[in-house]
Amino acid sequence: MIMHSEQYKYLRFLSFKKLSQWYVEYYLNDNKIHSKYSLVSLRDLIAPKKEIIKKDDYDGILPIVEKITFKTGKVVFRETKTTGMNLYALQQNDLLISNINFHQGATALNTFGNIVASTHYQPYIINLELVRPDYLTMVLRTPFFLGVVSGKKSQGIKNESGYGFIGSFSLPLPQLEEQERLVTNYNDKIKNANDLEHKVSQIEDGIGDYLMKTLGATKKQGKVNRNSKYQHLKFINFIDVAEWGVDIIKKKQKKDIFKYPIVKIKDICLLGSGGTPSRSCPQYYKGSIPWIKTGEVLNEEIFETEEHITEDAIANSSARLYPKGSLIIAMYGQGDTRGRTAKLGIDATTNQACAVLHDIDNSIVSTDYLWYYLQGRYDDLRSLASGNNQPNLNAGKINNYDVVVPPMDVQNEMVAHIKKQKALLKQLKKKAQDIRERALKEFEKEIYNTDV
Repeated sequence: MIMHSEQYKYLRFLSFKKLSQWYVEYYLNDNKIHSKYSLVSLRDLIAPKKEIIKKDDYDGILPIVEKITFKTGKVVFRETKTTGMNLYALQQNDLLISNINFHQGATALNTFGNIVASTHYQPYIINLELVRPDYLTMVLRTPFFLGVVSGKKSQGIKNESGYGFIGSFSLPLPQLEEQERLVTNYNDKIKNANDLEHKVSQIEDGIGDYLMKTLGATKKQGKVNRNSKYQHLKFINFIDVAEWGVDIIKKKQKKDIFKYPIVKIKDICLLGSGGTPSRSCPQYYKGSIPWIKTGEVLNEEIFETEEHITEDAIANSSARLYPKGSLIIAMYGQGDTRGRTAKLGIDATTNQACAVLHDIDNSIVSTDYLWYYLQGRYDDLRSLASGNNQPNLNAGKINNYDVVVPPMDVQNEMVAHIKKQKALLKQLKKKAQDIRERALKEFEKEIYNTDV
């Protein structure tokens, strides 16, 4: 029953049947959404799918969703098609939402065809008469909408986000033709960003090609005797490999040959590592001394760090202060981290997962040339890592790693060329990022009353 009496004009009344949560902020949060378009409940736009495949009936053919990337909404599939639990079946254009991470943007449109996902996810059928799947997915992933969701979830929804929670939200819903226009405008801008990022990839590849070409790199080719009784065996010459071990030779069978002399890293600099002060002493992390983790090693010069430590932290751990100009190699870390490098633009300490090249002999090799050389040998460095679950580099392998050393005038010429290319890369990356951010803000402004 809605009361229109003037004496209740400052109160909001809800019918009991519409109550799903028992705290005020949950319902006040809806007031944050304003739009020139009609607000339509998600319950009218999506409905849960309950097509279950029993774990024992899974045939190992259909791709299994591993995760939905928060930032991009990209669906990542498991490498191994096995399951210990029942699975939901999805068809083309079904919506997939992570019950646990809906509020962080773990929402994706199935554009892959027939796939499956664990019951930690929930597939939904989209009402195509009212909403375009691409428009719906975009709105559900906008920072503005996720802020509204997080505001409700943080107030009392601690477990998985079921249909009762998700269906309680309303979205701005233009006519289908207007939805198409909004999505097309957004996608046109994103295409421009993608084109710039493709150019970035080409330039990055070009830097690697330039490095190897200038150093005169070739592969030493072995001969195979097809008439030999050993034709089905593979023979490796000692001189042709950088390191022995079956697993290593499988990854990198032949070492590169160069036209310039080669030295070991241990012959041109000192190698150090770092340490992690005890987390049980929070005061160690309230200092002013920069402390670097491998996630901050991004092939860039480092001028600032996420965390800072104290002199006492250094005194009571294996952390050590390294001088500006030192080079860092990430020995291990998640994803692509292992093998990445950085140059210190400040004096700083590191954790134990970083190898630090310091006191570089600049009479033999310029610091910037060595840095760019190591960046160009990223894949080669990574191939030397060992270990089962998460392969790691170690100080011994880095110390004995080969560095090609051309004359100093060639080094300087290479550094000047690569610096110019990297400056162009930085400009293009920023431009692409700006386009993406602007496209999203403009989309949000169109559907919500927000400022760009």
